[in-house]
Amino acid sequence: MIKKKLFILILFFSILSTLSASGSSLLSIGSTESKVTVKVFSSLTCPHCATFHIKIFEKLKKEYIDTKKVRFEHHAFPLDLAALNAEKLLRCVKNKEKSFQLLGEIYRDQDEWAVGSDIKKINKSIKEIGLKFKLKGDIIDKCLQDEKVADQILNERIEAQKNYKISSTPTVYINEKKYEGEHEFKSFKKALEKLF
Repeated sequence: MIKKKLFILILFFSILSTLSASGSSLLSIGSTESKVTVKVFSSLTCPHCATFHIKIFEKLKKEYIDTKKVRFEHHAFPLDLAALNAEKLLRCVKNKEKSFQLLGEIYRDQDEWAVGSDIKKINKSIKEIGLKFKLKGDIIDKCLQDEKVADQILNERIEAQKNYKISSTPTVYINEKKYEGEHEFKSFKKALEKLF
């Protein structure tokens, strides 16, 4: 009986530590007091994700995130090794504001780095984005080789699949309700305004 209780206790704390570890890596921006939370599950090699980010996020940040009306969460959902490695680069940056700036760079340069199947060539292009962003080469190399971070990202992807039934990227949730509208700011803004 004592062994069983001890086992349950150990299991509980290991789950708790996993949750807190994955929670701390979440890339989010905006006030935790915001009435609205936007969650975007995306793969950094997905062209539709890049379009969503460029057409919606930048305006969303100015109008809603910076004014503390909306909290925005980027959820990693890599569909391939290139996206996984780009996600690792994103996690090299500890400042959340700068991470989102880097996310924008990754999406804007997607046509240049997310091409072909030669992962060495892709990694070199990912590294160039990091260098342009003023990250140090040795730090980038360390991030790209970090298997712990890779496991963390893949575990987050598994959790997202389990909890949100992701079938394509980007999948967007506004206050836990799936957004089915157009991927342009006018429609997105209309969906948000109903919640204020």
